[in-house]
Order: sequence, then structure tokens, then C-alpha cells
Amino acid sequence: MTARQYVRAPKAGLAPCDGDDCLDLEWTPGGARADSGEADPRIRGVRARMGHSALALPHSSVGIAQVFPGESAECVCQGLRTVSGFAGGVPSRVVLDDATGAGRRVCERVRTTGPSPASAAHCGFAFPLCNADVGHERGSVEARARRLRPNPFVPVPRVAGMGAHNGRPPAMRMSLAKEHYARGEPEDQPFVGGGLAMAGLPEGTSGCVRHERPKADKKDRVRPDGRHPHSTNPSPAGREPIAALSATGVAVCEHGHACGPGPTDTCDPASQLALLAVRAGGWVNVRVRLAVPGELRERMGSPEKPDLRAELRLMRDQCVLTGWEATVVAMAAAPSAAGRVDAASVSVAAARIAGGSVVYDEPVDLAEYDRMAGIGEAA
Repeated sequence: MTARQYVRAPKAGLAPCDGDDCLDLEWTPGGARADSGEADPRIRGVRARMGHSALALPHSSVGIAQVFPGESAECVCQGLRTVSGFAGGVPSRVVLDDATGAGRRVCERVRTTGPSPASAAHCGFAFPLCNADVGHERGSVEARARRLRPNPFVPVPRVAGMGAHNGRPPAMRMSLAKEHYARGEPEDQPFVGGGLAMAGLPEGTSGCVRHERPKADKKDRVRPDGRHPHSTNPSPAGREPIAALSATGVAVCEHGHACGPGPTDTCDPASQLALLAVRAGGWVNVRVRLAVPGELRERMGSPEKPDLRAELRLMRDQCVLTGWEATVVAMAAAPSAAGRVDAASVSVAAARIAGGSVVYDEPVDLAEYDRMAGIGEAA
């Protein structure tokens, strides 16, 4: 007997024998139940196994679904927010199962994860957790999730991305609304009535994002969820960058706090010059080389050039004073203007380029300087 069979054996003995042993539940308007299912849309021509978040409102047979890559807490919170905006209100109570990433329940102890408590506090709803795969604890939401798969997702949708796909299932599901089997009215009519019992949408937004600090390996890759590697730029290799996990993607960044009156840009190629000046052997394949003008790139040559490291250091130091654009233009023009590439010639040219040209009201006559230098007399 496996561990799963051993755990299920006592519960099987306590299972209700007939319908008389089940409680007759009444779902009041304003509440909701949520569950997750699977869908297989074609995104950019590739069939992908995705998860869809289904929300069921009381007194309505209309189901609304949103598609996300998984069932994490970010996907659950984003799906509830999107569906609440479509329904026109926020449910006061959303019953979830602990198979999603919103949290875990062990006996009477509930532990929430990710942005779930922050999103619930911002929107003003409670989310009790129940056991997974137990339909009598959440009503018909599991059947709703199974019903959504062969309806809005058949035939298989062909979209360019999940953002374009998520705009379709709500409208498509509402178009499937027919006459209710018991009430004798359209299914979307109780849906509207249930929306009136929900609370209003909160002002402003709060991001359904979880922030982690995973450690990057030597190949500048991070695994914020412990499984899937994400590539970054070489700067945070061996460190712990900030990773923002949302419902649809992961953003990894590691930028120091910039202060001072001058404007800065973290995408500036100059941010890699400090490391490149130490590791000049990477000049052939580094991204900074592609940002350098073609004439200057050919003149700087290959890593075997003796003075390449000195020119990279000169470029690094000058970029701090005048910026990237003025520095590369000055270094490209220095051989023809001054006959050499050194700190003096590059700094003067870069300062002139960064400061712009001077426009005088009257033409400047330089003959006086020629006479002072004796040039005019010699002529």
C-alpha cells in the first residue's frame, strides 16, 4: 500500500453514502468560487499547454476564464482582478483550493503565499482555502472549469500572445449564455444580479507581482522559481539580482540607485566599460563593440592589440565626464584632429561636443592671434 492509499483509506470510510449525508449549502450573492483547468491554445503557431483560471458566481451558470502559463499565486490574483473588472465588482468571498499557489492549508492553519494577501487586502475580499478535488466544498466550479475547456477553447484558438487571448474567453463565454434550465430566464440575467451584490472596484491598482532575489550563476542565469532558468546581462553574474514574477513573465534587473543632477540611462553601453576594461579579451563578442561606430571599431582592432586596454580605460574614464555619445565621437575624431589618441585630445574634443558649438553675433577675426605668434610678419 502506498502512502497515498494509506491516507485515503480513513477518508473513504467517512465518505457519505447517499445524498442525505451532505449538507444543503446556500451560496449567497456577492460570493464566488474559483478553480483552475487546462487549455491548449496555439501561440504564434506553437501549441502550448496553459492553465486557465475559472470563476463561478452564485445564481449564474455563466463562467469566465483567463489563460495564464501556470497556477501560481500571481496567476490567481491577476485572473481574479481581470474577471472582477469584467463583472463590474469584487466578490466579498472567493473560495479557492490549496492546489493553487495562493496558499496552503494544513488542518486549521492557513499560510498564504506571494501577492495573495496584498491583493485581497487591496480589493477587499476574503479567500478561504479548501481541499483540492473536492467538489462538495466549492459547489459546481470544478464542473464549470471542465465545461469551459470544450467550449471557448474549441476549436483551438490561434493568437499572437496571451494578452490577445485573454480578451476573448469572457465575451465568448457570455455569448454561450442560454436560457437557465430551472429559472426560465437567460443565464446572463442572474449574472447581472450577482454583480449588483458585489463590492465596487477599488481605486488605483496594485501589481500582482512577487519579488525574489535569486542568485545568478556564472552564465548570468537566475532561477527565481527554482526550476526554469532566465538569462540576464553579464553584470549580475554571481550576485543576487531582483526578479519580479508576474502572471505572464519574469523581469530581472540589478541597477544601483543613481543620484545627482545629470541624467543617466541603465541601457547605456558605458555601464559595461568598467568590466570590459579589466577583461579586454571579450572585446570581440561584447555588446559594447557593436555600439561603437564602425571607423572607431576597426581602428581599435582586436584584443591582441597592445594599447586596446589603455583605450578602453580612456573611454571608461571619459564616459563618466561627458557621456557615451560625446566620448565615442571624440575618440573617432582624435587621430585626424590631434594626430594621437590620449586623455588630453579626447577630453578637449568630448567637452566641445558635449557642450555644443558656440555661435557668435559677429564673425571672429583670428588675425590678431596670428600677429601675436609672428605668423603674419613671417608671411
